[in-house]
Amino acid sequence: MEQIRIKLPEQVSYIIEKLNRGGFEAFAVGGCVRDSIIGRTPEDWDITTSARPEQIKSIFKRTIDTGIKHGTVTVLLREGQYEVTTYRIDGAYNDARHPASVTFTENLTEDLRRRDFTINAMAYHPDAGLMDPFGGMSDLDEGVIRAVGNADERFEEDALRIMRAVRFSAQLGFAIEPETALAIKGHTEKLRLISNERIRDELTKTLTSPYPETFRLLYEFGITAVILPQFDVLMKTPQNNPHHIFNAGDHTIAVMENTPATKRLRIAALLHDMGKPMTRVSGEDGFDRFPDHHKAGTEFSKKWMREMRFDNKLISETATLILYHDFLFSKDESGVRHAMNKVGDLFPDLILLLRADTLAKSSEYIPRRLEKIDLIESIYNTVKSRGDCVDLQHLAVSGSDLIAAGVRPGPEIGRLLGEMLEEVLCDPAKNTREYLLETIKNN
Repeated sequence: MEQIRIKLPEQVSYIIEKLNRGGFEAFAVGGCVRDSIIGRTPEDWDITTSARPEQIKSIFKRTIDTGIKHGTVTVLLREGQYEVTTYRIDGAYNDARHPASVTFTENLTEDLRRRDFTINAMAYHPDAGLMDPFGGMSDLDEGVIRAVGNADERFEEDALRIMRAVRFSAQLGFAIEPETALAIKGHTEKLRLISNERIRDELTKTLTSPYPETFRLLYEFGITAVILPQFDVLMKTPQNNPHHIFNAGDHTIAVMENTPATKRLRIAALLHDMGKPMTRVSGEDGFDRFPDHHKAGTEFSKKWMREMRFDNKLISETATLILYHDFLFSKDESGVRHAMNKVGDLFPDLILLLRADTLAKSSEYIPRRLEKIDLIESIYNTVKSRGDCVDLQHLAVSGSDLIAAGVRPGPEIGRLLGEMLEEVLCDPAKNTREYLLETIKNN
C-alpha cells in the first residue's frame, strides 16, 4: 500500500519537532489527519504527545492551561495557537459526556483507543508516517463511519457521539456501519443528558452539510424523537393533496436538499412546515388543507429555537422566512414592494426557499409555480435596481418633518407615516417630500 504523506503546517511541524527534541513522541491527530488524507482543509490541527502537561509547558514559552486536568495545553505561537494533549486513558464517564478522571500514558495506541470513530483515531508524524491501529484508512476508503472498538461502550461514554456519527455521515457522504448504527439506536435516550447547545451545534453542521438528506438518519435512529419530536409527527402527517407527492416529513427533507447550504435557509427548510400537523383539515373532497400552518409553524420554530439556544437574530430571521413561505402576494410591482416591506433583506432567501419548496412538490405543478417565482424575482430585481422605497427608512419624509409641518408628537406621527408608506408602496413616484407633506393637509 502506498505510504500516506501529509503536508503539515509549519507551526505544527515546529511543535512536533520541538517535543521530539525534548525526548517525547508527538503526532498530529484526529480530524486534521482524516481531512488531510481525503483532501479537505482541516479546520484546526490537534497534537498528541507522550509529554506530560508540565513538560509541555516547560518546552514552550507561552502556553495556556486549556484543559490541564485532562492533559490539554494550548501552545501559543506568533502565527496561531495549537492544542497539545498528553496521551491518556479515560476513566469512567459519569455524565454521558466527560470522563470523571484520566490516566496519562506513554502509549499512543491506548490514546487512540479512547476516540470515537476509526477515521478520527489516526495519528501522523512526518518521519514515522501514519499510525492507524484501528483501521481508519480502510474505513475512509470504504466510506464508513465505524466506532472504535465496542460501539455500545463508545456511546455509553459520550452520548454526543451519536450526533457526531450522523454529522460525519452528512459531511463526508459516508454510511454508518451496521453495528455502530445499532448501538446508536440503543443509546438515543442518553441525548437528554447532553446540553441543548452541544446538540444544536452538531445538528447545525448536519443541516449545512453537502448531504442534508442524511437528516433522515436522525429520524430512523430515534434521535429526532428526543431532540425534535415534532419532526416525527411530520413523518406521520399525510398530505392528501394534488400538489404534494410526499408526506410532510419527506417533503421537508426534500426541501432541505433543494436549499443552499446556509444555516438560515437549511433551518428554515427544516422548520417551515412544522405547523402542518396541528392545522391539517381533511375536506369533503378528500383533500388535506393546512390553513395558517405558516403562522403555527412560526410560533413553533421560535419556541424550539429558543430552547436550543440559537441566537436571537437567527431565530427572528428564520421565523420571518417561515411566516412568509406560504404568503400569497400579488405578482406585480406593488405586491412585490409590499412583500419586500414585510420580509426586508431576507427577500432573496425567501425566493430560494420558495423554489426549494416548489421542487419538493408534485412535478405536474412545478413548471407553473417556478414561472411565478421567476416573475417575482424579476420584479424584485427591477424594484431593487430602481431604488424604490419599500420601508420607512427610505421614505422622503420623517417624523421630524411632520412635526415641523405642525403635527403634534405622538401616535399620530406613526399613523401618518404608515399611510404615506402605503401610498408609496403602491406608487413609488409619490415618494417626494412635496407630495407627502401635501397629504398632511388632507388628514
